[in-house]
Formats: sequence, structure tokens, C-alpha cells
Amino acid sequence: MTETQTFKVGLIGADIQLSKTPALHMREGAAHGLDYRYELVDIHQRHVDESALPALLDELETRGFAGANITHPFKQAVIAHLDDLSEDARMLGAVNTVVLREGKRFGHNTDWSGFYESFQRGLPDARRERALLVGAGGAGVAVAHAALKLDIRRLDIFDQDKARAERLAGQLNERFGAGRAQAVDDPAGSLPEADGLIHATPVGMPAHPGMPVAPNLIAPHHWVADIVYMPLVTALLSTASAKGCRILPGGGMAVFQAVGAFRLFCGREPDAARMSAHFAELCQTEGVA
Repeated sequence: MTETQTFKVGLIGADIQLSKTPALHMREGAAHGLDYRYELVDIHQRHVDESALPALLDELETRGFAGANITHPFKQAVIAHLDDLSEDARMLGAVNTVVLREGKRFGHNTDWSGFYESFQRGLPDARRERALLVGAGGAGVAVAHAALKLDIRRLDIFDQDKARAERLAGQLNERFGAGRAQAVDDPAGSLPEADGLIHATPVGMPAHPGMPVAPNLIAPHHWVADIVYMPLVTALLSTASAKGCRILPGGGMAVFQAVGAFRLFCGREPDAARMSAHFAELCQTEGVA
């Protein structure tokens, strides 16, 4: 009788107790006949600050973990503690998946491909001449890359840290060609002319309530994509939907980044349709759909 293969993985971040990622991974693992265990490593739950990241990585390595997903606020900070990066992760300067293998730490980014796949399925015929991205942090970097891969011709970038937005715009222009991205001082200067809005900050999550832009800036002609998926319909998406906008909830990106991470952790090919169905079931069960 073949022994059941065990995989231990985790999620390192802040305020992650409501994450659906563990259930998503573990059920898919079970479908492959694996003993697949997924643990939350929440710095707020452990009462430690961001400086604990190196110790947390050491801990998971010592405990024999196959890897860990990385979320806010560590997607960029984690790079300093890794041995090597995939081409995507190196290009983006952000990591959301760390594979631990043979004493080495390998960083990957499945955020950008997760957003890309979700957008292609959820807003396949959306107008893509110009869009505003709010948030130039770790997730924003990945989503911006996906946006230009999706052939959004011009991407305006707003971040509370203007220098960070300018840095991201410069990187995108080097990668995709001059004039494809620019930092903006205020969403109000961009949204009236934009086809869509992409939101890539934690605003809208339970620990960060509110909206990333003033409600009056959202108009019926906009499509609105959010990467937040707890709750699945954020205040931003609810407001946009009420105005007649087409919306893209963050659940799709959550599923497709998980598909990529699962593949990296255990070397098995996940069933994306099955994982999507399970995610929808989790949302209904927990009353967030």
C-alpha cells in the first residue's frame, strides 16, 4: 500500500484569519490523495511585528514545510530572505509564493497570472484604452504587469506614496514601452477619462474599511476590478454595481493565484474549475457571496 504523501504549507501575513486559502488548498490536496495541511501564520495573532519575518521563515523551514504563500505586508520585504527568484518574481520585485526545498528558498509570483486569468474570464470584452490602478505596493506591482499584458494601452497609477507610483510607472515603461504607464497625483484627474479602475490595496478588508476612491468619481461607463476578496463584494464593488458598472470581484484572482501556488508546492496539476467551484461554495457558506 502506497504511503500518503504529506505536504505542509502556510500563509504569512497580517490579519489573515478569515482567509479562504487554507480550505481551498486542503480540499484540492485531498482530491489528489494527499495529506495536505495549510497553516495561517498571522503576525497579529502571534503578537509580533513585521521584523519577525526572518524568524517565521526559519520556523517553517525547520518544521519541514514545502512552502508558504506571502501576503500583505511582506510581498516585497520577503525577497531579501530568499535564495533565488523566478523570472516573474525578479521582474516584478514582489513574491507571493515561497517554495522551500533542500535547504533553499525560491520565490515566485502567481498574483499577476491570477489577475490576468480572472480578468480574461470575467471582463473579456472590456474596453482597454485607459485604466487607473490604485495601489503600487506588492500586489499593485503584479496587477500592473498583468494589466499591460492584458493590453490596457495606458495605465495611470495612484499611490499615497507618489515616489512608489513613479517607480512602478518607470519599471513598466522599461518593460512594455515608453508612455504605457504614468503616476498621477489624484484619482480625480484620471477616472473621468478612464475606461476602468483596478484596486490593489487592503482598503475594503475588515481591518481596513472604506473605499479607495471617492464614490462620486465612479461612473456607469467604468468597469471596476478589486483584488480584495474578504468580503467578496467590497464597498467599492457595491457602489460601482449600484451605478451600473461591470465589476470583477477579487475572488477570481484569489483562485487562480492559488492554482499556481498549489502547482509549485506539490508538483501536481490542480483542477482550476474544481477550485473555482469550491471557492464559490466557501463564499456562500460564509455568507459573503
